[in-house]
Amino acid sequence: MPAILSNSVAILLTHNHPSGIPTPSKDDINITKKLMDSGKILGIDVLDHVIVGDDTFVSMKSESYI
Repeated sequence: MPAILSNSVAILLTHNHPSGIPTPSKDDINITKKLMDSGKILGIDVLDHVIVGDDTFVSMKSESYI
């Protein structure tokens, strides 16, 4: 909602995995795709989805998940 109210043209998604292993789950991939589809309708690009783990992270864009 803040991205819509701020008239954002792009967003960066991020969250952590309490397990400490930042490998994207099927749910991570599915929700990212849904948010990207929604963003297209609203004119807001999803630049990346970064998942943080213990002393490491995964960029879903860099790893070609999105």
